[in-house]
Amino acid sequence: MAPTSTVERAIEDVPVAGARCLEAGAGAGNMTAALREAGAGAVVAVTDDRDHAAGVRDRFESERPAVLEADLRSTPLSDDSVSIVTAHALFNVLTPAIVPAIADELTRVARPGARLVVDDYDSIPHDGLRGLFAAENAAAELADGAPALTFYPAAHLRACFEARGWRFERERSLLEPVPWTADLLDAHADLARESAARLDGPLAEALEADVTRRRDELGDGIDTGRMYSLAFRLTT
Repeated sequence: MAPTSTVERAIEDVPVAGARCLEAGAGAGNMTAALREAGAGAVVAVTDDRDHAAGVRDRFESERPAVLEADLRSTPLSDDSVSIVTAHALFNVLTPAIVPAIADELTRVARPGARLVVDDYDSIPHDGLRGLFAAENAAAELADGAPALTFYPAAHLRACFEARGWRFERERSLLEPVPWTADLLDAHADLARESAARLDGPLAEALEADVTRRRDELGDGIDTGRMYSLAFRLTT
């Protein structure tokens, strides 16, 4: 049967069967599910988000994977301990300042010859959607001191891992265009408004109003941009 989801397509050419795998950034556990379905010997999901960790544990009930609540900059795994590393839609929620430390850790825990799959989003070409994300970043920067989103070109992440001894093997598009549905847009707008609400006075009100206006202009959603997948093999 042909793979249907982005996580299935991302690992369809990776020798997952029997391997010990790390899912860097658990999210909803979709990659964990795909790795298990592909016959992984073991899957460890690492996330610093308590709700995500609890959700993945609950999703798999009695056959739970190992879910570790930790900062990926200090991944709680031994050196050379995993054969497959996946980072599905992880880097777009990481600031440039912390990407090198996480790339170092993902390399440290990988065995020689390990495979790495990094899936993420190219920069957004649509002005309206880019504007909504810019408003979300502005609110997060003011409230928390860091942007919520950074969209890295595929070439940037490729160079990041090649510099750490990973040999690039392939790039493919998982989604093109990406369907930014009404639910996704609502979620981003809600996060932006939550950040703005932590500010005081007229600035908070102006940001919330700007986010609402930008969200309304996008209507029921838009298809734009690309989600890509990069595959590597560790040569050192």
